[in-house]
Amino acid sequence: MKTILTTLSDHCATALQLLRLPRAHLHFDQSIAPAHVRATWRYFTKPHPTYKLIQNKSWGAALIDLHRYPGREAYFDSIKGKHGAAGQARRARAHGYRLVTIERNDHIEAIHAINTSTGARQGRPMDQKYLQKQLHFEALDNFRYYGVLDPDGQLMAYANVGHYGNFHAFDQLIGYRNNHGIMHMMVVDIVATLIDQGLAHYVMYDTYFGALPGMRQFKLMLGFAPYRAIYHLK
Repeated sequence: MKTILTTLSDHCATALQLLRLPRAHLHFDQSIAPAHVRATWRYFTKPHPTYKLIQNKSWGAALIDLHRYPGREAYFDSIKGKHGAAGQARRARAHGYRLVTIERNDHIEAIHAINTSTGARQGRPMDQKYLQKQLHFEALDNFRYYGVLDPDGQLMAYANVGHYGNFHAFDQLIGYRNNHGIMHMMVVDIVATLIDQGLAHYVMYDTYFGALPGMRQFKLMLGFAPYRAIYHLK
């Protein structure tokens, strides 16, 4: 009985947390890339695989409100602290790592090596799509492709970021495991770049509540917070 009551209490607490989420209106603009924007809108708004009455990416979308920051320094200040992401990013830069935009077809071998460098991430086996070597990448017009290079020019991590309207969204984000803070640096510097560009209101990194504790903490360190996303298509 105690276990049942505890479970019900946990569910009620989660429900209250969801109801209190701030709302964010995310607008898909088909003029940016008609086919891909429509396909992504359909994926985000389809029924959730477990909770059929809600949309797939609506409750608990992990977002940063870029309009909160007048510039990149204000964003860096917001993620400072003893174990903050800003410090992790500085550590990576001190080791000589740098963020660049990449042409993925120039890094076929390096991307495959990163994808297969470990059999599991966040306690889950790697998806088969990462384990199969991709011999050619098609670049989408509404995407930017980023990579982290080490001092010798070796690709250590990469991220694909889509522009959909008044928001950007991380599509893929993966790298080697090391203790130099390269993943923090990659996200921090991409977010700072988006603030500089001023093209969007929000940046999204999937959802918050569906992530494991380690990934939730990673997102919080970077400034992401859970929102109720309300999607619009124009």
